[in-house]
Amino acid sequence: MNLNIADILSFAYVTVEWIIRIAMLVVVPLRRSPGAARGWLLVAFFIPIPALVIYLLIGRPTYPRWRQKRFVNAREMLTRATDEISHSEFCSHPILSENYAPAAKLVQNLGQFPILGGNKIDLLSDYYGVIDRLISAIDHAKHHVHILTYIFADDRTGSKVIDALLKAAERGVDCKVLMDALGSRRWSHAVIDRLTGGGVQVARALPVSFFRRRSARADLRNHRKIAIIDASMGYIGSQNIIDAEYAPGLFNRELVVHVAGPVVLEMQAVFAADWYLETGQVLDDAAFFPHRHGEGSMMAQLLPSGPDYPVAGAGRLIVALIHNARRRIVITTPYFIPDVALVEALETAVLRGVKVDIILSKASDSVLVGLAQRSYYDQMLRAGLSIYLFGDGLLHAKHIMIDDLISVIGSTNIDIRSFQLNAEASLIIYDEKIGLMLDAEQNKNINASVLLTAENWSKRSRPYKLLENIARLVSPLL
Repeated sequence: MNLNIADILSFAYVTVEWIIRIAMLVVVPLRRSPGAARGWLLVAFFIPIPALVIYLLIGRPTYPRWRQKRFVNAREMLTRATDEISHSEFCSHPILSENYAPAAKLVQNLGQFPILGGNKIDLLSDYYGVIDRLISAIDHAKHHVHILTYIFADDRTGSKVIDALLKAAERGVDCKVLMDALGSRRWSHAVIDRLTGGGVQVARALPVSFFRRRSARADLRNHRKIAIIDASMGYIGSQNIIDAEYAPGLFNRELVVHVAGPVVLEMQAVFAADWYLETGQVLDDAAFFPHRHGEGSMMAQLLPSGPDYPVAGAGRLIVALIHNARRRIVITTPYFIPDVALVEALETAVLRGVKVDIILSKASDSVLVGLAQRSYYDQMLRAGLSIYLFGDGLLHAKHIMIDDLISVIGSTNIDIRSFQLNAEASLIIYDEKIGLMLDAEQNKNINASVLLTAENWSKRSRPYKLLENIARLVSPLL
């Protein structure tokens, strides 16, 4: 039998495809969740060569070796900062009740920071009110301003913050800004030029470039939103530095925590570690970690999480809190693509008699993510969860309340990206007064939402259901 060149190339192409399929069948399931493995293998079966290329680029949620080595030093810095905080005579280490102790111990083991008392905490949901308060704090700063954000835009809101930072730097205040390279890509050149021209130190987190020897992966992002002023007050939550209406026709709804007290030093330690990872500069000025009396009586601790850490801390904590809930769980998130462990935890909670409310944004800024999210509604409704679809803008806030006792507020979404791929930061607050404040915020969101029913949801078209199911198959890759 005579084979021409076309036959030989066709045979070689098919052979390569099957080699890739078999190899990925062996490699992909290792150290990966069943859902993620299923998604990768599905893509590999249909388009093996593109799947291999994508897998080599973003297949494993790990940083390059140079960064892993640098993080070893960063962990040592975090340990020293934690010891400094813990041994301060002004830091209160509360004796915890059985309602709080297991969660606090888990958070400390996952992120290494202990629970600290003596904090004064407020919840802020007024978008531009948050910006005004941040600017006022910068205007009154005496020693330093440290800002870590995913998006820093060169728009009206960003310009106001830039102007405040430039005035602070002119007064001699040490101002540092760390922005995610991809999240702020559209505006970074203009923002950096304006800030550095006025004496503000700026770094980009995880820069991506084909021509950089130390380029980061595009899917691994620093998604944290933290601001620290004079180590005495801080802001943490879901809000970026950008106009609330940056998505056409949608007003972003956020929740930010303003905190004064010892837990601000944990936020400072995370900023210092991230700054070191990107710049190599060690922030060891004693004024960054001062010893001073607490501002209030509330207990809180910080949970940093991300690919740098050996355990996916945010996801592990949320599942544990759900399993320990006794009365009520309220989850507010713009992106809800749960893994198997979280789905089972929620279903089990309902079977135990726990009331579970999930508040989601009806609008979405990603078509594929929106489809994947909606593919879970049937299962959640059948399990007895209540799903509220927020209709007054894009609900971008991210918070969880357990039994009106434990509140989790920060940058973490309920999806694999936040659980495994992004660097995130969440403040865990153990206080019934904050629980009441968060409950009021949740009720406000529920009043602006529509309760989804199984009957109404089942009326959507079959083509739409098909699109949802396809999106769900690849949801572990989103």
